[in-house]
Amino acid sequence: MSADLLASSWTDASSIGYPVVFGGVLLGSVVPVVPTGAVVGAAAAVATSTQGLDLLLVLVLATLAAWTGDVITFAVCRFGGPAAVRWVARGQHADRIAEVREQFREHGWQIIVAGRLLPAGRIPVLLAAGALAYPWRRLLPASLLAALLWAGAYALLGVVSGGVFDSPLLATLIATLLVLLVGAVLNLVGAARRRAARREPPVDVGPPAPRAPVEPEPAPCGSARENAGPA
Repeated sequence: MSADLLASSWTDASSIGYPVVFGGVLLGSVVPVVPTGAVVGAAAAVATSTQGLDLLLVLVLATLAAWTGDVITFAVCRFGGPAAVRWVARGQHADRIAEVREQFREHGWQIIVAGRLLPAGRIPVLLAAGALAYPWRRLLPASLLAALLWAGAYALLGVVSGGVFDSPLLATLIATLLVLLVGAVLNLVGAARRRAARREPPVDVGPPAPRAPVEPEPAPCGSARENAGPA
């Protein structure tokens, strides 16, 4: 293989774009150090504004990477032991995890989908699923649906920016900014709702109703001593 061919293969968008999409989303789903939504949005913008990437393949890779990352995180929460669970739960509020656990008991797979779509909702949901030993046969399809909806939502932001701007660089930048802006707004809304829920006063059910006095039982016709007769 000549040097020119090798160089062209590494500068081609499809050669580096697909591994970046899959690897970036997978890494960010296991270790949240990569803005995974921005990766998907930027790749979708490039796919829309150029011929270097295929939008459908970007969506498939992002879905599989997000799903794999969620399954790995769930497995760590369920089988990793206390130290691994503490590592996953770092930076999470205990009251938030307890709240999600109670919701999880009632809604199950719907919480898995909602937790993937909402910023900062994925880790508490997976922690609750692991603690409650949620069955694999239910977790796998629910997390796959959640990953597909998540990837589609962020890819849509990239498609919008890629369709508006002809420059791939500008489309990628706008898509990244849109993803970060949407995430910030959703975070603020979720934090405001949690603060409002904590400030709500407890429901006053009033004092307990007074109990009716217990009527004494009527005395028998004759006491045991009378029935027995004289000694």
